[in-house]
Amino acid sequence: MSANFQEEYKRKHISIEEAVSKIKSNDDTVVAQCASEPQGCMSKFHLVKDKVQNVEVFLVLIMKPYDFYMKPEMKEHFELCSWFHATSSRVAIRDNAGTVTYLPNMLHRAALDRLCVKKTNIFFGTCRPMDSKGFVSLSLGVTYEEDILEAADLVIVNDQLPRTFGDTHLHISDIDFIVECSREVPTLPSPQPTKTDTTIGNYIAELVADESTIQLGIGGIPNAAALSLKDKKNLGVHTEMMVDSMTELYELGVIINKKKSLYKNKFVCTFSMSSRKLYDWLDNNLAMEFQWGKWVNDPAIIRKNTKMVSINTCLMVDFTGSVGSESLGTRQYSGTGGQTDTAVGAKEAYDGLGKSIMACYSTAQKGTISTIVLILPEGTAVTLHRSNTDHIVTEHGIAYMSGRTVKERTRNLIAVADPKFREELTFQAKKLEYNN
Repeated sequence: MSANFQEEYKRKHISIEEAVSKIKSNDDTVVAQCASEPQGCMSKFHLVKDKVQNVEVFLVLIMKPYDFYMKPEMKEHFELCSWFHATSSRVAIRDNAGTVTYLPNMLHRAALDRLCVKKTNIFFGTCRPMDSKGFVSLSLGVTYEEDILEAADLVIVNDQLPRTFGDTHLHISDIDFIVECSREVPTLPSPQPTKTDTTIGNYIAELVADESTIQLGIGGIPNAAALSLKDKKNLGVHTEMMVDSMTELYELGVIINKKKSLYKNKFVCTFSMSSRKLYDWLDNNLAMEFQWGKWVNDPAIIRKNTKMVSINTCLMVDFTGSVGSESLGTRQYSGTGGQTDTAVGAKEAYDGLGKSIMACYSTAQKGTISTIVLILPEGTAVTLHRSNTDHIVTEHGIAYMSGRTVKERTRNLIAVADPKFREELTFQAKKLEYNN
């Protein structure tokens, strides 16, 4: 390693306490998302509570219940500004009014839109240790991180992160401070599909042609969909999130990435959040290409892919095709994330062969309510506009939506609703003349 690079690295090295002390009142502070979360520093944010006021902390999918937003006394000192809620942020909203808020966004523009409002004061992210050329790898996430790094930065070195390729590399000369913190990288268990998941996955597989480029999320239904794709040929991947099931299909020879129109022979993603096994697979793997979220998730880019298929999940759908995926009435549950980005991009694929698939269980709350509804509950956010809805899949079949009238959509949706609710749904449809 160059002596100059090493000296610069040492000169910029500070402790976690020193890093956290740089947070000032009224700062916009951004932290890296998911597996890239700088847990060492975030676990210390609350220690500067008495020195700061009105600090806003922005990120996607916070992984742990940190004191800076979980404790009610943090109100007016820190506020978690979430682009996508996770379990702990939902708990904090329920228990500590005033420590968490939601920031509506399309993921590919999340950072850019905030930067138009206010310059970021400080960024906390994670990276691999520096190589001999003076570069670090931002590893598992470049969704918004590099956009923010151009405004302000502080990078945490974690030697347990994999080294990834693409637009993930940052030179030591562009880093203000380095904190060394060896911590286990956050993981998610690979969900085991239920019988219902598998049924939905099989219906999804019917819609995926050989040589398609796919975007696949995480969870029981997407994992089941992946398992159902094992008989497909020559698939490619252009996705927001890289997960275990994609590598399984790669090892089976199903995903080969050779028929793609963008980045042939490469998986394309913007972040990864999965198992340690996947992180080890990603390490120094030239088959992977991590690119900025503003490019990967841009619908104008997604639509350039061959036979693009977007596979997402939702909470409910109304008779007209409006999709609710992020809130239950006025209660924010998760976020828009990249769902609208990928769904719109896929449906508008340049070759006319793209498809957007929204999957959901036909019932919720242990089978007591239908997820196919006359109208979304009051206050529910519309995640995907009805004009962009393409296919709705439940365990009871596929509802085709594109090019259909409201009456046709209603009939198709009732056909994939749970049988015990179909009579009432049909009555509601006839009452509003949706089913004539």
